[in-house]
Amino acid sequence: MQASAVVTGAGSGIGRAFAEELARRGGAVLCSDINLVSAQETADRIETAGGRAWAVKCDVSVRSDMEALAEQADALLPAPVNLVINNAGVGVGGKNIGEISLEDWEWTMGINLWGVIHGCHVFAPRLKAQGRGGIINVASSASFAAAPLMGPYNVTKAGVLALSETLAAETAGTGVNVTVLCPTVVNTNIFTSGRIHGGIPPVLNRLIELTGVSAESVASTTLKALDRGQLHVLPQFDARMIWRAKRYLPATYTRGAGLLSRLAAAKR
Repeated sequence: MQASAVVTGAGSGIGRAFAEELARRGGAVLCSDINLVSAQETADRIETAGGRAWAVKCDVSVRSDMEALAEQADALLPAPVNLVINNAGVGVGGKNIGEISLEDWEWTMGINLWGVIHGCHVFAPRLKAQGRGGIINVASSASFAAAPLMGPYNVTKAGVLALSETLAAETAGTGVNVTVLCPTVVNTNIFTSGRIHGGIPPVLNRLIELTGVSAESVASTTLKALDRGQLHVLPQFDARMIWRAKRYLPATYTRGAGLLSRLAAAKR
């Protein structure tokens, strides 16, 4: 199926990688981002490479913006939307629950969770009515890893995982596939552009350098998984190990995560 796609958060990182990969496959892409300049940069890169793309501004935390995005997709794309990638997200962390401000909680919930809810609410009925299509929701291994000092991020990504699993059950047999992406460390700007209190720990910077995979490889892997009808995508070995540890040794995992967090804090 050739994509007629909407990608949120397409101005950088995984969103840009998805948009460019879809264009390489011959698809037409509506690149949306809260930063119109960044979205236009992605669209220009696609056009320069011979693809088809359009840029629009969209704040995914605002329902009316997402409804307007659907209308713009109808007007700009050469065919009805058959793929939606709810990717827009922000990083928050560095403080314990009770210390992180409620403002940070609300900001994170608005983008990371409500943004995906809005995308599914607006586009899922359209795809089901067509009887074909796909939805990719970008979560994170944080959705099940529950690492300390990342409360808002963990909670929102866990919500995206639950939302995706629910939607997959509801769309079963309709011709609409749902895939949820749960990576660990990917080389993007989510840490530097978010609200990481106390700065990015040196150990995290080093982890990104050593283990972070490219956004391009993650996008390609996820699109192939969607084509196969695969629900969960855990593109890295460590993500799969965390997934198993949480299920088979939940208490041991939680104690270990807490211990590692305290040791890391003592070295800062």
